[in-house]
Amino acid sequence: MITLKGMTWDHARGYDPMIATSKEYSKKNSDIEILWDKRSLQAFADRPIELMVHDYDFIVIDHPHVGEASTKKLLYNFSLAKNYSNQLEELSKRSVGMSHASYNFNNGQYALAIDAATPVAAYRPDLLDNIPSNINDVILLAEKNKVLWPLNPVFCITYFNSIAANWGMPINTPEKNFIDKKIGIEILILMKKLTKLLPQECLKMDPIQTLDFISENNDKIYSPMLYGYVNYSREGFRKNRIKFDDMPSFDTSSKINCKGSQIGGTGLAISAFSKNIDLALDYAFWVASKDCQSSLFYFSGGQPGHLDAWKNNQINEDSLNFFLSTLKTMEKGWVRPRYNGYMYFQDVAGSIINDFLNSDDKEEIIIDKLTSEFEKSFDVNK
Repeated sequence: MITLKGMTWDHARGYDPMIATSKEYSKKNSDIEILWDKRSLQAFADRPIELMVHDYDFIVIDHPHVGEASTKKLLYNFSLAKNYSNQLEELSKRSVGMSHASYNFNNGQYALAIDAATPVAAYRPDLLDNIPSNINDVILLAEKNKVLWPLNPVFCITYFNSIAANWGMPINTPEKNFIDKKIGIEILILMKKLTKLLPQECLKMDPIQTLDFISENNDKIYSPMLYGYVNYSREGFRKNRIKFDDMPSFDTSSKINCKGSQIGGTGLAISAFSKNIDLALDYAFWVASKDCQSSLFYFSGGQPGHLDAWKNNQINEDSLNFFLSTLKTMEKGWVRPRYNGYMYFQDVAGSIINDFLNSDDKEEIIIDKLTSEFEKSFDVNK
């Protein structure tokens, strides 16, 4: 018996489909077993890959890690798998939005996009008829105490980045330039304006906690921007189902061509130190395939990264049209910087913005701090 080990993240969306696909794979390959461990959502975002590549054959990763992984040669480069060149080309054309491309760095493909997500709106369809279409509508609903917005540090920088992208002025454009100071200040002002209308608890919440609350209670019924979780749209996952929709425009002037938001999702990576690369490749490409993504992967609790699954009628009927309702935002999604050092900036910047939202600090001081840390991030791993 050959045993391969994998590490994924601790949520039904991240863990259950890996267990289900591994069991199915072992049925077809009786001499192979794949075992999975899981880590918290925070550890998923923070734990360095180099601490796991010697213990696991598979690692489910977030795409900003690929810069570090490429530089340190921690993950297998799928572009080297010549026997799978056709499958890799197909996935590059049929992943949702920039999901597949987000794991491509320095001409190497370091993961297959098995899961796709981006910040979108979420609401209780049984309690809200008129869905906000822009930030002004969101503020009006927040003034009625109907809104939650998860603002723990990780997601503070997510939303700052998303608003910048939504305004068509993403960070790191041009490269190594954080953001125009005036635009950055406007984003901070807008975030604080909305935060002041929300419960203090939002500053400690993540999307899962927010969706759990909205699904179980009737007083908070809307969130304007959080990573979509299709599980909450499924019958029986929680007390009440949540419907997701495209993210509202955060442009108050309507003069800017609005884009999407900061994509997330996960990729299935293979450790460069695995002793079973060939077997790992066979499993990984099957999990990422149209057939698996549109059937077992979704129906075992996953949130596919394959476009055919997102457009699948049966899947959308099962999930309150989760995929078709958020596809526009997903297809316009913005990819975070992936250079070796960005993860440092993401960690420190999130805390800076979170502290700012709970203080009287001036926006000018905060944008200078963020700019300084962004510039520093290009040198932290040299």
